[in-house]
Order: sequence, then C-alpha cells, then structure tokens
Amino acid sequence: MERAKIGSEVTATSEPAILVINVGSSTLKYAIFPLSSGDDPVLQGVVEYSVTDKGKAAAALLEDLKRHPLFDSIHVVGHRLVHGGMKLRDPVRIDTDVRALLDEVVPLAPDHLPAELRAIDEVSRAVPSLPQIACFDTAFHSPMPAAAKMFGVARRLYEAGVVRYGFHGLSYEYVVETLRESGELPARTVIAHLGNGASIAAVLDGVCIDTSMGMTPSGGLAMGTRSGDLDPGVMLYLLRSRGFSVNELDAAVNRNGGLLGISETSSDVRALLAVAPIDSRAEDAIAVFCYQAAKFIGGYCAALRGIDALVFTGGIGEHSPEIRARICAKLEFLGLKIDPALNHENAERISAAQSAVQVRTMKTREEVMIARHVRELLHTNSKLLEA
Repeated sequence: MERAKIGSEVTATSEPAILVINVGSSTLKYAIFPLSSGDDPVLQGVVEYSVTDKGKAAAALLEDLKRHPLFDSIHVVGHRLVHGGMKLRDPVRIDTDVRALLDEVVPLAPDHLPAELRAIDEVSRAVPSLPQIACFDTAFHSPMPAAAKMFGVARRLYEAGVVRYGFHGLSYEYVVETLRESGELPARTVIAHLGNGASIAAVLDGVCIDTSMGMTPSGGLAMGTRSGDLDPGVMLYLLRSRGFSVNELDAAVNRNGGLLGISETSSDVRALLAVAPIDSRAEDAIAVFCYQAAKFIGGYCAALRGIDALVFTGGIGEHSPEIRARICAKLEFLGLKIDPALNHENAERISAAQSAVQVRTMKTREEVMIARHVRELLHTNSKLLEA
C-alpha cells in the first residue's frame, strides 16, 4: 500500500474543519475543508492500495494525519457510502443505530461497503468523540419513478428492496449543482460517469429519472472488471451446468468480467487503446464499452423525450478523447456532433458549433459534495457537533 503523502507545510489553525474520506475501489481520497464555507480544500491527497490491504487504508491515513498540524482542527468527518439501502437516504450522523443499519446493507455492495465501514470504525477508534456523517451515493437517484426502479420480479421482492438504487450519486449531484449554479443546466441532460466503475444517468430539470446501475454497482454497462447487465439465465446456467459456487459467480461478475474479461489482458482503457490496433481482444473490449455506453445514452433520450446536453465525467469521461469520440459517433443521428480539436484538448465544451446537443466534459468533485452535505446537516442541527 502506498502510504498517504501528507505535507507538513500547512500550519495549525484554530478554524474548525471537515475531514472528508472517500473510499474507492483502488484508492482512498481525502480532503480537509473549512467547516464554515468554501469548496477549496486546505489539504487533500490519495492513498493507493491493492485489494488485499484495502481495509488498512483508513488506519494508515489517520496515523499520518495525527502528526499533521491540521489534525486538531478537525471537528467532523464526512464519509461517502456507496449504498444506503431502503432506509438510509439523506446525510445522517453515524450513531449506533445507523451503524447497525449499514451492516444490514453490506450484502448489496459487498465489494465496497466493508472497506467504507472499516474507515468509519477506524475513525471511531482513533477519536471516539469525533462526529461522523454518512453521505450516500444512492440518494441522488431516489426520486426515480417506480417504472425506472422496478425489476420484473414478484412485487414482494420489490417491497423487500430488490429495486434499482443507482450509484455515483455524489458525482452526478456535483455535476448538476455546478451546471445549475452557472445558469447552464439544460432541461434534458444525460450524464456519463465513466471510470473503472461506470454508469449513466438521465436527468430531467436537475432530477434523476433513470440510471444504468441497478440494485448493486455490478449492473449497467460493462466496466473495468464488472460484467454489467447479464441475462439472468447466464447466472442460472453457470450455477446449474458449470457448477459455479457463489464465490465463483461473484468473481465472474465483479472481478474477472468487463474490459478485463473481454480483453484477457487489462481493465485499463489507456492500456487497451494502446494495443487495440494489434490486439483484437483489446479492440473488442473497447468496442463493447463504447457500444453499451451509446446504447444507454440513446435509451435515456427516449426516457427524457429528447436531449439537450451530454456530459462526460469520471476518469475516462474526462480524459479519453478517443472513447468520447467513439461514443458520440454512434449518436450523430441525434444531431450531436463534437469538434475534434476541442475533444482532443479535453475542453470543457467539446460540441461543434452546429451540434444540436451540447457536449461537455466536467471534472467531478465528490469530496466537495460531501463537505457541502456535512455543512447543510450541521446548519439544520448544530447539536450534532456536541460530544
């Protein structure tokens, strides 16, 4: 594990601060923000880790932070939680009851929540009196209509929580708020959060009406190592005819699928693009990714009854001109056209002058969104900071 590299040039301050912890699939991002206001962190960084030491990242971060002058200014910690289940939606202080509810949700995101809960527990052990706030990736998608949330299963399963929750919500929320604050939020927007984990959302007047991920982060389009949507019969076949165990199914869907599974070499789009001209398997992986992304975007144009803007965000969405070009080429029937030069430069607006649809790239800032939610919650209930 690459330990947190925390600079010591920042001097101690008496101004209260928020520590934001964002545990991802391969990194733990952290940032310290003033508690009063502002989207500019006074300190930020990344702890990179492998799957085997994922649970140790938060402990390593806290060990290093304790030696930093800013540590004593931290008055509250905000966490990104991938899943809140049916009962947890709005940002909430983590007490004994909330912590127990989070344990119940673990089966819905077993590859994400354990490390996120470990981070919460590490903070509790290091500074028991420090209030902690949970912010949920599923919250942004909660307004979706029933028709978008429902799967074709028995209603009793729907009522028990077998529904489409959606993920990357804090990322989508940041994009929507940024566009709204600039006065440039179109009525019908499709946002493509493309990274190692990837999803797409349909947003109508700032409200999510559909999204590609489902009950778990495994659904939707093929991703780095996740299969995305499958015919349910595939799972039955693997169980009945191939003798797969539950653990083998989990590996096939979450760790050995997607771009890695198709290419048999890498889950990294950059590596695949580099060898695609001479490796048909890498080309197949890229082609599937772009085809599925375009197909979801096209479907959401139907859900929105048109499209005014397409926004690319996430690591791939922000930094891969070729992936954006391949996806957009399949959408030209919508009157959507990108400017090759602007796209190559990763410009904020990459649509051509004659395009009927705005096409943008935007850097997402989940940590900023978490800090905002923490402030909003404390504004409505200042007693949350009391030990």
